[in-house]
Amino acid sequence: MTMQPQPAADLKIRCDACPVACWIRPGMAGACDRYANRDGELIRVDPHVILERTLDQGGRVVAFNQRKTEWAGEIVPEEELFVTAIGAGTTYPDYKPAPFIVSAEVDGVDMVTVVTEGIFSYCGVKVKVDTDRFLGPEQAVVRAQGEAVGHVTTGEYGSQMLSLGGVHHLTGGSKKEGRVTCEALLDLSNGKPVELTIDDGSTIVVEAGKAPIINGVPEERMRVGCGSATIGIFAKQWFGKVDEVVVVDDHITGVLSEHASGKVLGIQPTGIKMRGRRSTPGRYFQVADPGTGWGGTSISDPLSILDPFDKNVAKPGMTLFMVSTTGEHSAFFRLDENLVPVETEMPEALRASTERIKENCEPALSTVLFIAGAGGSLRAGVTENPVRLTRSVKDTLTRVTCGGAPVYVWPGGGITFMVDVTRLPANAFGYVPTPALVAPIEFTLKLEDYAALGGHMDHVRPLSTLGDHESRLVPPVQGNVWPFASDGPRWGRG
Repeated sequence: MTMQPQPAADLKIRCDACPVACWIRPGMAGACDRYANRDGELIRVDPHVILERTLDQGGRVVAFNQRKTEWAGEIVPEEELFVTAIGAGTTYPDYKPAPFIVSAEVDGVDMVTVVTEGIFSYCGVKVKVDTDRFLGPEQAVVRAQGEAVGHVTTGEYGSQMLSLGGVHHLTGGSKKEGRVTCEALLDLSNGKPVELTIDDGSTIVVEAGKAPIINGVPEERMRVGCGSATIGIFAKQWFGKVDEVVVVDDHITGVLSEHASGKVLGIQPTGIKMRGRRSTPGRYFQVADPGTGWGGTSISDPLSILDPFDKNVAKPGMTLFMVSTTGEHSAFFRLDENLVPVETEMPEALRASTERIKENCEPALSTVLFIAGAGGSLRAGVTENPVRLTRSVKDTLTRVTCGGAPVYVWPGGGITFMVDVTRLPANAFGYVPTPALVAPIEFTLKLEDYAALGGHMDHVRPLSTLGDHESRLVPPVQGNVWPFASDGPRWGRG
């Protein structure tokens, strides 16, 4: 019996871009939605992104192979173009050189940029949430869709920090935990909102560059400072307008008459007595439990942090102004005949002071920093001797970027980098269902240094050869240092 040839429409091809190794039918995409079968050819679905410095900020995307004049490397100077790794493809299964190793002449210096989309199982995000409100106890588990994806770390100055992802959540738990962690990291890295719940704490919605939403309420502002700092900033503006001021803060509550600022101004003692632990004059810790009330505490009644006034010092009619570190909460009191504070209408001068505190608070934002370790397989796409690339980065001969965005490379071993996701072009991150995130990474250095570290010199191609490549030109993100700028690595511009 003669075997009939398989119809072309039924021919599947195997993708080798990641360990999943999908078999893909014609006209279909793989599990990652990044690679597809087009008439029996494996293609990268998304176009390769190239930054053009001369495009207007926010200008329209220009197809790289559909310019008004055929591009052969001379229409736009080479130093005005930067080849990113977004849409470039991967080096998997490890031994392959990077998809693009592109040479260009910049300011008379021969440069090379090595680009690849890294598959990162060792990755995560650090999230800074600008708020004084209690999100959850330190080390509390952070969940997405009910699955553990990270934990609460430190409380910083007007912000709470979350650490999400990492290899243990991606690979060390259940299959669902890994899938949900990967999905949350991908959405956060691509600037999408993600709802998170914190054990024994709050429910928050985080979106890079946007105000966090805490228990359904958008946060408006960061605090102007801790309670003590607020006293120092505004003491002179309160002098002569009120006898005593208490700035309520979960961390350091300030008391004007006892504070050094009050002493310098000559403000007299008022006999006020605070709950909590006295640190230095006018500075109190632990006046209340953490929460979502006044100054990031659990209180709704500010008088609950006061003990009775000292009868030997306080006098009826004395005035007390209590305010939070954001100006969101404020109240004015006058002592009655029994030295009990009674709330009364706030004078206009103190109302204006509350508005001034609000004015000096910066807008509350969520900041998402992607962090990943560029391991051996990725480095092998740059050089056959990977440790030389690490040394070159540490010696500042090689600049590392992520989608053209500047990164911070951690000291110590390896190439562990961190990048603000709002600095990248839109949808720069992808995933593979191993699970792992796919992120662009570029290494830029002098051509002679690339040869010295054992780079894949036979795969270096001129920038002009990309003229017919399926790419798109986008403007760099405003504020980013241009990757070819000579203010960082020791490139020896002449």
